[in-house]
Parts: sequence; C-alpha cells; structure tokens
Amino acid sequence: MSLSHAPVLEKNSGRKFAVSASALVLGISVFKLLVHLYAGRHYGYFVDELYYLACSRHLDWGYVDQPPLIAVITWLARTLLGDSLPAIRFFPAVAGAAEVALSGLIARELGGKRFAQALAALAALVAPAILATDNLLTMNAFEPLFWMGCAYVFIRIVRTGDQKLWIWFAVLAGVGLENKHSMLIFGTGMVAGLLLTSERRSFKKPWIWAGGAIAFLIFLPNLWWNIQHHFPFLEVLANIRRSGRDVPLEPLAFFAEETLTLLPLTLPIWLAGLWFYFFAKAGKTFRVLGWAWIFTVSVIVARSPRVYYLYPAMPLLFAGGSVMWEAWLDRPRLQWLKVAFPILLIATGAVFSPLAIPILPPETYIRYTQALHLQPPRIETHKLGPLPQLFADQFGWEEMTATVAQVYNRLPPYIRAKTAIFGQNYGQAGAIDLFGPKYGLPPAISGHQTYFYWGPRDYTGESMIVMQGRQEELEKLFASVQKVASVYHPYSMPYEHFDVFYCRGLKRPLNEIWPRVKNWD
Repeated sequence: MSLSHAPVLEKNSGRKFAVSASALVLGISVFKLLVHLYAGRHYGYFVDELYYLACSRHLDWGYVDQPPLIAVITWLARTLLGDSLPAIRFFPAVAGAAEVALSGLIARELGGKRFAQALAALAALVAPAILATDNLLTMNAFEPLFWMGCAYVFIRIVRTGDQKLWIWFAVLAGVGLENKHSMLIFGTGMVAGLLLTSERRSFKKPWIWAGGAIAFLIFLPNLWWNIQHHFPFLEVLANIRRSGRDVPLEPLAFFAEETLTLLPLTLPIWLAGLWFYFFAKAGKTFRVLGWAWIFTVSVIVARSPRVYYLYPAMPLLFAGGSVMWEAWLDRPRLQWLKVAFPILLIATGAVFSPLAIPILPPETYIRYTQALHLQPPRIETHKLGPLPQLFADQFGWEEMTATVAQVYNRLPPYIRAKTAIFGQNYGQAGAIDLFGPKYGLPPAISGHQTYFYWGPRDYTGESMIVMQGRQEELEKLFASVQKVASVYHPYSMPYEHFDVFYCRGLKRPLNEIWPRVKNWD
C-alpha cells in the first residue's frame, strides 16, 4: 500500500479531472458546519449549556465537575457573539467541522488517497453520536480535536522523524486536560503504545520529556485548584456511581450501543481500522495509535462505560479503516463499491440523523420515531417523557423562569430585595441566571456542583423561593412553607415537573446550614 499523499488533481478516464481529495474533505466539513448551524431552531438551551453559561460568569481555574476551558470558550462566545443559542453553539459547530476535516487529514497522513480521505471524513459526518455531540456547547464537542490533534502530531513525528514536534503534542495534551480530564486516559494510552512498540526510542531523546514538562505546566493551574479544593471531581464520580444514575453496560452491551450510535454501517470501517494498526504492513509504523485505542477503550469499559466517552477516539479508526478499505477495493471489479458504499452511508446517516440532532419539530420527531420504531440508547436511568433526554433537557427552562417570576413579582418590593431563589440543580439555577434578568429576577443560588462554591451570597433565608422539594422536608427548615406554583412542560424531562414553594423564616442562618445543601452528583 502506498504511503504517498493524494495529488491535488487526479486524472480519470472519461473526465478531464476528478475532484481532489482536499476539496472532497473540505466539502464534507462545510456541510457538517451548515447542518449544525441549521439544527435546533425548534428547541432551546440544553441543561448543561445553562451551567456553562453560569460558569462563564465566574471564571476560575477549575469547577467541581470540569476543568476551566469550557467556561473560557463560553465566555469568548458570549463576548464576541452574545448568549443567544446560535451564538453559543457556533464554536462547537466549528469544532465538529474541524473533527471531520481532521479525520480526512489523518487518513492522508496514514497513506490514504482520495477515497480513504473522503470515506474517513464521511464516517465522521454521518455517525449520529458525533452529530449529537457537536450540536451542543459541551466539553465533548472539543475533546476529539485534542485527542486526534495529538494523534496527527504523532503521525507527523513518525513520518518526518522530527522529535521537536513532541512540543506541539504536549501543548495539545495540556490544553486538552484543561478541557476534560479524560485527556489523561488517551495520553496514557499513547505512552503505553510507545512502550509496547519500537517507538519507545523517543524516550531516549530530550524532546518528549520537555513536552511532558510543558503539558504538566499547562495543566498545573487546574491541578492546583483541585488540590486546594480536595479534588471535588473524584467525589462527584463516586456519588454518581453510588446513585446508580448511569445505565449499567456490560462490555458486549457497550460495544453494541457504540455500534448503533456510530451508525451500524461504519462498523466495517472502524473494525478495518483495528486491522490496519495491528495486522496491515502499512499500519505497523503507526501501531502506537492502535495500542492507545485499546488502552482507552479498556479503561472506559472497566471504569465508567458511558458510550460517548469513546467517541473522541473513533476518528482514529475511521481514518485507519478507510485506508485499509481503499487498499482492499483497489481492484477493477470492486470499483463500484467506492461509489455505492458512500452513497449508502449518506442515505443511512440521513435516516438516523433526526435521532441525533433536533432538525425536526418535536411533534414530527415523535411521529418519525414511532413510524421507524427507533429511539436513541439511554445513558441515564431517569424516567423519560415523549422525547429522549438529550432533546427533553432543551425544553421548559424559560417557562420555568416565567413561573418563578410570577411568584417573585407578587411579593412586596421590600420583601423581594431579600428573597433568594433556590434551584435544586444547575439547570434550574442556570435558567434563572440566563432568563431571569428579562423578568426582573436576581441570580439564583444552589448547592449543586460549583454553584455550591458560589455560596448563598448575602441572603439570610428569611424569604426564599424554592424550586422543587418536599413540603414536609421544607417545613422542618422554615417557619412557613407555602406551595405557590407548579412547573410543567409537555416535552421536558419528568424530573423537571415540580412544585414551587415560598418559604419564610429559615430556622437557622442560611450561611450556617449551607454545607448541608451541597449536592455533587
């Protein structure tokens, strides 16, 4: 198999010129960007996006459940573009387009020509899981850029022998750790791959060690923040495991859902990717990446098998598998498959795409899934309404805020000034913080995740609006508890259908009982 790059223009019998590999990959990437810019017009802010917007108003070197980069990206989007839904989702959409382009670029560096590059980019485009991930402002939208960016730099190190490139690898890894701590899993997998192959000779050179020091220095501010706060992220993970919130998956079930969410037709591609790295002569040079993938999936399946944790590593297999299939199909009688299979991928991806991104209105989506008997796999064990959790968590937030505002604005002005609005989770509190100013509401307080660190501010508890909770439990804390409203939206998650209480006379000062409201899960 040739390792040469695809030419800019390929001659083809019957045509003057064929479309170049670069043009194909660029076109697929631009299409991906346009899809994300179009999607979501019928839906609202996702629950996590409300939290990241809140974090962007409290910039710090760390948060209870994430490193600081997502807050910085959100702050940048708000500063440059505003806090509208299209504004905050612009950077994730760009990241998604870049992921598609990077998949094709890695295929090129692995020796793939036009078909391999286009197929790798196409696989990254049509995978419903990747579509869903890149359509929301979350850490997960940016994670593949750091993982695959490191993979691309490593391939360049192998191809060129330039050990100085470990510095760029380290910069990507360090910033990736500031995005999501799972970068450590893939990074450790790369180290394991180096040790298991002849590329261990890199450890004899100074550049990889200098790179390790640079990555550590970039990550150090968040590490120090975690040390100062006693690693709250570990407490959150332990609480989630104890709660049983995640849907438990055995290894076979994990890979079955991985296959379904990445589109079953991409399975031959990523299985061929494993073959490429471990058995193909052309892939032997890059076997480090195969071991990195094996290590990563092993840790994820053993520790916390949420299917989306492996998504950032999949372009690695898409690229290697596309190179492998290009070699296998390099026979005259198989050339038709180079056209037929991509067409089938696109058609199947189009059928599954409404399950991944909100391109259909809710009513149409419900009819569509009922007609096809399809539903996205569940990640958590929460009771569902008519929509899957990924979509349901984009409904009801402003309506909830308007309901709370009716309660708040009925209070006399002198009472409103000292009335706190308490949210049981960061979605409720984040919605109040985002939509509240339009309704005359102050920022919310909450004990959930990093809201706990932001504290009760100057509120004493003498007057509070509490969203969600049991009246009998609140009556143990307050002298007076009155149910004043109910929150409901037909498409929201059932756990966001709740009563609103107006509470007066907290029996102990709020700052004294604040440690008891901590809710890290």
